Amino acid sequence: MPPAASASVEATTENAAAFIDGVNQDLRAQMPLFNAALWAQLTYLNRDTELLASRANEQFMAYQSEKLQQAKAFNEVKTDAQTARSLLQLKLVNPAPAPSDPALRSDLARVLSKMESNYGAGKWCPPDAQSCLTLPQIEKIVNDPDQPPEARARAWQGWHDTARPIRQDYARFAELGNEGARELGFADLGELWRAGYDMSPAQFDAEVERLWTQVSPLYDALHCHVRAKLNQRYGDEVVPPKGLIPAHLLGNMWAQQWSNIYPLVEPYPGVGSLDVTAALKAQRDEQYKKQLMAFKGHPTALDLAEMEHQADAAMAVKMTRVAEDFYTSLGMPALPESFYTNSLLVKPRDRDVVCHASAWDMDMAGDVRIKQCIEPDEEQLITIHHELGHIYYYLMYNPLPPLLQTAAHDGFHEAIGDTITLSLTPEHLQKIGLVDEAHSSAQAVTNAQMKLALDKIVFLPWGKLVDQWRWKVFSGEIDPQHYNQGWWDLREKYQGVSPPVARSEADFDPGAKYHIPGNTPYTRYFLAFILQFQFQKALCDAAGFDGPLYACDIYGNKKAGEKLMAMLRQGASQPWQDTLEKLTGTRQMDGRALIEYFEPLLAYLQEQNKGQSCGW
Repeated sequence: MPPAASASVEATTENAAAFIDGVNQDLRAQMPLFNAALWAQLTYLNRDTELLASRANEQFMAYQSEKLQQAKAFNEVKTDAQTARSLLQLKLVNPAPAPSDPALRSDLARVLSKMESNYGAGKWCPPDAQSCLTLPQIEKIVNDPDQPPEARARAWQGWHDTARPIRQDYARFAELGNEGARELGFADLGELWRAGYDMSPAQFDAEVERLWTQVSPLYDALHCHVRAKLNQRYGDEVVPPKGLIPAHLLGNMWAQQWSNIYPLVEPYPGVGSLDVTAALKAQRDEQYKKQLMAFKGHPTALDLAEMEHQADAAMAVKMTRVAEDFYTSLGMPALPESFYTNSLLVKPRDRDVVCHASAWDMDMAGDVRIKQCIEPDEEQLITIHHELGHIYYYLMYNPLPPLLQTAAHDGFHEAIGDTITLSLTPEHLQKIGLVDEAHSSAQAVTNAQMKLALDKIVFLPWGKLVDQWRWKVFSGEIDPQHYNQGWWDLREKYQGVSPPVARSEADFDPGAKYHIPGNTPYTRYFLAFILQFQFQKALCDAAGFDGPLYACDIYGNKKAGEKLMAMLRQGASQPWQDTLEKLTGTRQMDGRALIEYFEPLLAYLQEQNKGQSCGW
């Protein structure tokens, strides 16, 4: 680590620029080491790598803390736009800036680590079971519409109860996080989180509310229809015909996406359904057969297991190449060969890894990777397209100074890959040979839209409320005695859902969602779900597409690709409004493209909801 500054630096414009240059040089030197330790931990889970990652994290936090203290000298200095943006990015880089007091800093590190460990170790031990269940096992029960409602309610409660121990730590975290944010000149931690949007926190609040008001009629129509279908299925006792939907019946632990209950609400059963997963599984089985035929002699059980693994690995590479091909068809460069050598694309047979998909920029100079345990199914194929959106963003802005190597705002980073997935239309999947024939009747379109809406529309209120709760906690509007009440007030207001069993202030239901104990800001996802449709519309216009937005596929269109790359290259070098304007011609985020995309579904829902008492 560079030595601490021995004396205070004079607060001049030149010194501010020199300070930022120094930080950028440090980051180029330090980030590869920090990322290598983190990568090793997540791809080789053991005590050694945990120790190395923890030490690297500690050193990096100490470095950040020192630089943030030094940066305060330039708070009142008039600098050029790039230096000012870089100074702000330095403050925003950590969602939990440590207080300068070493004792408080160490307490913050302890509390963050404890919350994360508590979440990771969470298990539900049903009284009648042989063993305790982990989150993925509990989710299998909650996500399954064929399980009885009582079993799903028990599983829901089982997981949510595991978050109780996090409650006290979260209150302490809020105190310490606020202290760190105040030292940087913000009123509280929520204000720091809202400082990265080139507008005041109050303006940003209003902006999020405006976007929600634009798109909420679509959610309200979907909520009304789904509630009626669930009421038909389970009766008034389980799902009241009016009011809130019990949160455990929507096919997801947090009711944040409802695609698992698609079979209950499919408008035209079986019409136009494309079994992409079956096609991918068949290709994977072909790989396995090839291995088997090439094998000399009689394979042992161990040989067979290894061949299965080789087939999985070959299929994972093939699926990643399919996604890469989409980006290169737009004129983007091929991924470096090191991407395939260094990425983790399949779950190893010999060790534990963290399978949660993520994209990595290791050294800000071309060593990019993804970490994903790819299986041959449609959801994983979509996830690969999403992760490569991050990868191509990294590659495009790598020439910028490190502090500006990030998205125009954090919603942009999440939106890029999702924009690309909107082009994975039935016709596209047919074009690339994944399905035999695509049915494009009006009924098939309505079915496809319903399936997508259960992910994209349903997510919006959840994407908004997670941070609404945290901002209120950080500002003191929700005090520690009312954490759970405040949480359910927001879930009722925005999602229109209720807990399946009575909850109290002994519970800490926000902590049952990873991003709360893991301290990951969440509004970026809400913004990304709006922006991806706005981006898609702009790219389809650039491609000269003349048809309904939901049918647009920009694959192979270099004009659209050039517009997209021009936006990605800007990174965080200018206000996001300038970057957005380059692509879309407007300086405002806008939900109208999302509404246009789902026009066929909205017409269907309005017809279905006639005579229903909608709202809650």
